[in-house]
Amino acid sequence: MDFASFKRSLSAETPAAELRGALQALWWDAKGDWDKAHKCAQADKSKSGDWVHAYLHRKEGDASNAGYWYGRVGKELSKLSLEEEWREISEALLREGL
Repeated sequence: MDFASFKRSLSAETPAAELRGALQALWWDAKGDWDKAHKCAQADKSKSGDWVHAYLHRKEGDASNAGYWYGRVGKELSKLSLEEEWREISEALLREGL
């Protein structure tokens, strides 16, 4: 799936079957369901899941917790807007086929 297809999939009621873990978390976040997004990110024990977990805590306004998760993936707290970071992560994970 490419980024344009991922964005179009947001019109559906549930994420596409091929979306797992971190991408599913980003999908739920874009749909406005932070809790479902957080559960998906927590369940994904990969670095991708940790990156999305960091983003979600940043979005929540918990910079300390976000900092911990960014550190787990070797990244600093993002300076991008939340929308820009969501896109950055989505595109990176889609490119990697995650």
